[in-house]
Amino acid sequence: MKNVLENNIREIVIRCNGRVSVAVELPSYSFHINGDSTYSAASLIKIPILLEGFRQAQEGKISLSDRVTIPKEGRVGGAGVLVSLSDHLTLTVKDLLTLMIIVSDNTASNLLIERLGSNAIQDLCDTLQLKQTRLLRKLMDFEAVEQGLNNYTSALDILSCLKVLDIGKEYSPTSRKKMLHILHQQQFDTKLPSRMDRGSVYIANKTGELPGVEHDCAIIKFREKTAYIAVLIDELGQNEPGKDTIAQIGKLMSDFLIKDNS
Repeated sequence: MKNVLENNIREIVIRCNGRVSVAVELPSYSFHINGDSTYSAASLIKIPILLEGFRQAQEGKISLSDRVTIPKEGRVGGAGVLVSLSDHLTLTVKDLLTLMIIVSDNTASNLLIERLGSNAIQDLCDTLQLKQTRLLRKLMDFEAVEQGLNNYTSALDILSCLKVLDIGKEYSPTSRKKMLHILHQQQFDTKLPSRMDRGSVYIANKTGELPGVEHDCAIIKFREKTAYIAVLIDELGQNEPGKDTIAQIGKLMSDFLIKDNS
């Protein structure tokens, strides 16, 4: 049964025109396909930012209820809602963390990078032994892009982040529950969750996308069983086939979790 899942995912990967990386961990089985290959992180870099936010809150360096002013001149486009809201706006750190994940808000992400510190976020990545993950610029920083700076990660690194978020002893049960709840509220559900039976499985996911790039990662729970998955794709001529590839893999994962009796 397990080999059937891996073989079916490999067949889907082969049919995709992009460069695909997959990492999967099931209750009693794990595998990856090019899982240590380095990719542009796109919005998956927001998962380490979330982890660092809750780490600092646990240590008392910040409070999730701290209020942050959202300066009009610092707002950026791309994904998110803050760029479109009123001039005089303050939100809590928890609000920013939530917006960063559930609508992938780039302004919220940049404010969090400033507040938490890019070095602290990178230090967390290094502490978690994320081998390919690098935070080298803010979101939508086109000047940095022109200078060749980007953010990077891999499927295996993202899988490690999901496991730490869900079951890692680095975080209290309360912190893990809050982070999982944020991921579970994800509004972008056109990839891994799109063909799952949402009435049967619990899913908490985070997407990423750029022109030619489609990523998604998820924690999937069915009864007492939990699975972790990250799918990263780049070098796509068009993005839509990448979304379809990820959606197919998501359905295979949820169907397997429901049917697997091991």
